[in-house]
Amino acid sequence: MRRMPLKESLFLGFCAVFILVFRAIFRLHLHIPGHAMFFTVFFLFIARASVNRLPAATFTGMLAGLGALVLGIGKAGPILFAKFMLPGLVIDLCALLIPGLFQSTIFCLVVAALAGSTKFLDTWVMDWLIGMDRKVMLQHALFESGTAMLFGLVAGLFVVPVFRKLRSHGIIPGKSGIPDSSQSVQPENQSTSKEKQG
Repeated sequence: MRRMPLKESLFLGFCAVFILVFRAIFRLHLHIPGHAMFFTVFFLFIARASVNRLPAATFTGMLAGLGALVLGIGKAGPILFAKFMLPGLVIDLCALLIPGLFQSTIFCLVVAALAGSTKFLDTWVMDWLIGMDRKVMLQHALFESGTAMLFGLVAGLFVVPVFRKLRSHGIIPGKSGIPDSSQSVQPENQSTSKEKQG
């Protein structure tokens, strides 16, 4: 496996920072369960779409989990890694299995819902560690994962248009899963200009 270039590593690091910053800001104002999944899913998608490598989203989630653990964001302790890495792992695997994932809003919505559903696992583990009743654990985990899937779906709506906008302005570096239309038009313009000169 080739080493990841410094530019791509920095971009993934910025995505992890944005996840933590937006989660911290909106956590102070919003008290809606699952709303943090919007920022997690969105920036993990952008990380994977921009850096076309298998562990890009998982690596970004790992960085975000490590940062949250160091900064004390959240009360889950080491389970914070699972909160951030599991959605990234889902996005990485789906990007590997679904060709043209980032070209389709429908595919992005499905994968975003799957990434949000990972909230069920860490909620279940946390409730189990507390010693909660199993019936209450199931209800709580289903509610938390349901709201996380809902916010994940909302994030999935913005992935393709935001990515294309960032790509058109040259903000996102490197290759990606979405073809750049400007690159396909450029050779045609060059060939027509050469014909005119000839």
